[in-house]
Amino acid sequence: MSNHTTKSMKVKTKHFKPKHQKAKLFRASEPLFSVFMWGINHTINELTHVNAPVMLMPDDFKAFTKVKIDNHCFNKENMPSHFKVKEYCPLVFQNLRERFHIDDLDYMNSLTKHQPREHLVSGKTSTKFYESYDRLFLLKILTSDEVESMHHLLKEYHPYIVERHGKTLLPQYLGMYRITVDGTETYICVMRNICSSQINVHRKYDLKGSTVDREASEKDKGLDVPIYKDNDFVRDG
Repeated sequence: MSNHTTKSMKVKTKHFKPKHQKAKLFRASEPLFSVFMWGINHTINELTHVNAPVMLMPDDFKAFTKVKIDNHCFNKENMPSHFKVKEYCPLVFQNLRERFHIDDLDYMNSLTKHQPREHLVSGKTSTKFYESYDRLFLLKILTSDEVESMHHLLKEYHPYIVERHGKTLLPQYLGMYRITVDGTETYICVMRNICSSQINVHRKYDLKGSTVDREASEKDKGLDVPIYKDNDFVRDG
């Protein structure tokens, strides 16, 4: 066999380095948010295995999923050893996200790529708010009584959103969860952040639906973006 033929028959071999899938670590400065991020990832992935119903039934407004994790000397640098995650009305909120044109994977990525950060709210409220790293979503810390009220509200809220084809000035509720870490329960409601737009807000109103003592103080009016109230709103037309 000629040298030319031998050279033409040589086969080049390429060596490939094996690629390992990167695991999500859900690192956060507080265990609560590590578990919250883990829970969002878990619940959204679980929903991919469930066929969305054509029509929601009354039981869907009572439904919940719950998972309890007990780890021993595993991933303790990133997660608590013992925690629980409960998602309320998963199919109802999935349907609401769809009607608000929010993709579940986008929702998950916004809430799990980086930990939520505190969102400062003006006014006298003691309620804590947080926002996703991309400012698309707000997290509101609820009381157990507020969770119960939300269950009653959903029965009227969902049909209204369906009737309005997702177009509303009401808060856009996207998910509700209970996170348990070290025996402490924290209730979280996820909403769309209406202030996430790049358009600057030039006028703000804090509306309560009442005219009693509902007028902006001189302090409120002195802010960079003044916060006006119900009587100011009526007066401004």
